[in-house]
Amino acid sequence: MASPAAALATRLGLSFRHPALLEQALVHSSFVNEHPGSSLPSNERLEFLGDAVVSLVFSEALWIDHPEEPEGGLTTRRAAIVSTRGLARIAARLELGTALQMGQGAERSGERRRGSVLAGTLEAVVAAIYLDQGLGTARDCLYQWAAPELSVRKGSPALKPAKSQLQEFSFATTGSAPVYSLVSADGPDHQKHYVVEVSVAGQRLGRGAGRSRREAETEAAGAALKRPPAAGS
Repeated sequence: MASPAAALATRLGLSFRHPALLEQALVHSSFVNEHPGSSLPSNERLEFLGDAVVSLVFSEALWIDHPEEPEGGLTTRRAAIVSTRGLARIAARLELGTALQMGQGAERSGERRRGSVLAGTLEAVVAAIYLDQGLGTARDCLYQWAAPELSVRKGSPALKPAKSQLQEFSFATTGSAPVYSLVSADGPDHQKHYVVEVSVAGQRLGRGAGRSRREAETEAAGAALKRPPAAGS
């Protein structure tokens, strides 16, 4: 039976010269913590490199595809794609979570479906492709995987940050701004995990998580937009 990494490579149409890179990209830190004798480290270093590759590729793509767009517009477009929410959406389409090696504790707590975990896994996979096959292949893969996001037209609501959308909605319906509350901030300083809740007119509407408080607030706003306040609240 093929390993999760080999099965993923086949599904993505990729052939790795160094398969261990993709295997490492699919190792969550919780797996290493529960299996200290594991021959592979976690995907955190690959995630670090992949973050830079992803940002470069999408910056270049947007710069080429939108020659009349000013810097602010390009920045907004890029943010919509490379945010935790945006990358997690791409990772979910690729079903990366199903291939991730994870500790039992993290599994039980739902980490496999967490947006920040999915986004980090995508970045690690991109880094593995970059190291194994170069920037050109990594670029081709990202162009293919993010085709829906790259084709969004100017002025689309999808380009407006979730927090801005929620603030506009909140003021229009209640006359007040959303309130973001920090639920938790766990982990070491270099790998914090934030959880935030957002309320509108006293009603809790969404919860989000991320590698920074800003990311968590964005996730919470996105969740709230899918569940507007009940009538009369």
